[in-house]
Amino acid sequence: MDSPRDASGGRAFLCVGPDQADSEGVRRYLSQEENAPPQVEWEKTLDSALTSLKKKSFDAILLDFPLLDGRGPDTLEVVQAAAPDTPIVLIASPEDEQAAKAALKWGVADYLVRGLLEVRPLSRTLNDLVRRKSLERDVAAEQARANASERTLFAEKERAEVTLNSIGDAVLCTDNAGRVTYLNLVAERMTGWSREEAIGRPAVEIFHIIDSKTREPARDPLQLAVSRDMPMGLMANSLLIRKDGLESVIEDSVAPIHDHDGKVAGAVVVFHDVDEARAMALKMSHLAQYDFLTDLPNRALFNDRLDQAIAGARRHQRQLGVLFLDCDNFKEINDNLGHAVGDLVLQSIAKRLVSAVRSSDTVSRQGGDEFVILLSELEKTEDAAICARKIIAALTKPHRIGQQDLHVNASIGSAIFPDDGRNAEILLKCADMALYEAKQSGRNTYRTFRPKMMAREVAQHSVEGSLLQALERKQFCLHYQPRVEMATGKVLGVEALIRWNHPERGLIPPAEFVPIAEDSGLIVPIGRWVLGEACRQAAEWRKAELGILSISVNVSPIELRSLGFLDRLNSLLAENGIARGVLELELTERVLMRETEAVGDTLQALEQIGVRLALDDFGTGFSNLSYLKRFPIGALKIDASFVRDLSTKVGDRTLIAAIIGLARILGRTVVAEGIETEAQLGILRELGCEEGQGFLFCRPLPADDLVSYLKMAGRKTSKAPLEGQRLRSGGNGRSAMAG
Repeated sequence: MDSPRDASGGRAFLCVGPDQADSEGVRRYLSQEENAPPQVEWEKTLDSALTSLKKKSFDAILLDFPLLDGRGPDTLEVVQAAAPDTPIVLIASPEDEQAAKAALKWGVADYLVRGLLEVRPLSRTLNDLVRRKSLERDVAAEQARANASERTLFAEKERAEVTLNSIGDAVLCTDNAGRVTYLNLVAERMTGWSREEAIGRPAVEIFHIIDSKTREPARDPLQLAVSRDMPMGLMANSLLIRKDGLESVIEDSVAPIHDHDGKVAGAVVVFHDVDEARAMALKMSHLAQYDFLTDLPNRALFNDRLDQAIAGARRHQRQLGVLFLDCDNFKEINDNLGHAVGDLVLQSIAKRLVSAVRSSDTVSRQGGDEFVILLSELEKTEDAAICARKIIAALTKPHRIGQQDLHVNASIGSAIFPDDGRNAEILLKCADMALYEAKQSGRNTYRTFRPKMMAREVAQHSVEGSLLQALERKQFCLHYQPRVEMATGKVLGVEALIRWNHPERGLIPPAEFVPIAEDSGLIVPIGRWVLGEACRQAAEWRKAELGILSISVNVSPIELRSLGFLDRLNSLLAENGIARGVLELELTERVLMRETEAVGDTLQALEQIGVRLALDDFGTGFSNLSYLKRFPIGALKIDASFVRDLSTKVGDRTLIAAIIGLARILGRTVVAEGIETEAQLGILRELGCEEGQGFLFCRPLPADDLVSYLKMAGRKTSKAPLEGQRLRSGGNGRSAMAG
């Protein structure tokens, strides 16, 4: 809104009424009486006046009395709402003077009588009104500022109070006379005085300090700071005597407080308990070196102790050992029972490890379920193996957690100084390689480091590099092994099996490179290629009308968890025109048991897009079969290890019969792997096994050779395996990523 002042500094007024003569008269009289020429505007109606009031403000409004039209209060309320801080003056005819005077009770500031403006000087009347209104506004603004300042001061005081009560140090303030004016919560606790009790008392009574050596009262540091007008430190060995007589060693500083004129108004002392500070420092140091869950030395402290132990062993020409331990089934405990139970198990493991070694040895938790033990002095190398066996035996005993007994197995790898390594880094690396060997050997056992493990490590890194090159140079190929209907000998489908066509070593089976690919993460791009090639080949066979009903591909859990797996697979199916039910993915029991949360949704989504699922190596995994109900598994593949001794071991025959019976109840198909003899085939048929694959029927073949096999199979009338096929191609009939 515009200012009511014009450029010359004159006042601005608004006249409202049907007769413009009123506004001319007002302008004339004001021009005679005021030094600066006034600005007088005229509006004929109330509506036009309200519009003008929205655009600018005025020092006063002169309103023709007849405009009230008998609705005085209502009309005035509208005008006052439009200009709440502007005085309203009525201009009335002499005959309306009494009515205008009565209108004062409605909120009118004053009235003037038309024709008598010279009797009551108009400028004085209006100036008085304007000054009074201006004064009222100034008073209201000052009151608002005072209220705002009070609120700001209160908020600042509250913030200061919260801040002082949040810090770890005690704060005590005094005035010039040495009387207490403030204590924060820490000061209340350390002195034993509440703020209500302390305020107004002499500071020496509340902040009672003595020399800890002489037991003599100390000079009041607050009064010293006031008298000298300078910050001061507490004297050494200051001892604070609490209200109840308890003592604590304190330290910190005192400073004077100044008022707004710069004069000393009091003093403030900030102090803390030295014993508490030392205890906190010790606690922080402990947390930096020990595991928070088990209170065992952490990785940093263990490495420091190992370095010191190696230095001592080198100096005195002694041996020492390092054991690297990893729990075999801890993830199942965490997944099935929760992390709270898992933490209790880790604490139980830690206690047993400490009990199983000497007090001079060091047990450290490296993280997760990994532990490292430093055997500081060994009389002979075999002592490390003895200790490892002792630890495995101790951990194997049930761990009582709440109301249940939990079983934990562990694998251990050991390395010896100086035989296996002459510094901490190499020793730990050797122990880790030995641990890997223990896990590969069946777990719940130990292995000592051997130089060949290092050679294998180097070879593994070499294979990783070669695998990447093989992928880039398209050295991988797929062979296909038929899956046969046992009753008729009809080929129902094929399983895709990867091979590495190495330029120097020839055809390499997957067992030699797939585990390395999984460890290095290369299994994802390799698996992506396998799926793409299998789908492309299936499309070619469909066009050739070879009657291959399905194609199976083994996938690893790393592939299933990889970003975009489902989208890529969907695209492959669409690009190659693969119908629903043609592609089958083979999983292991480990995927379903250990990766349930990670891949559960993916498995359900696979069924929705028409991809079938089969469980590979069935019977070699876990006894919990709940996943057969939870996930859309269509087929169970009996592991070749059970089929191998089928004709000689009654137990294997009984197990296969049980699997077939279970599959029938659940509505699942059973496929026997690794069939190599007529005797095995006969027993499997007798037990009611529906499908099978193995060397007896056909070895894995390249795509072109498989086509020849299928054409030959179509000309055979016998249900027996085709002759001459057992020596074709390499491989052992296992899955693309495992066999």
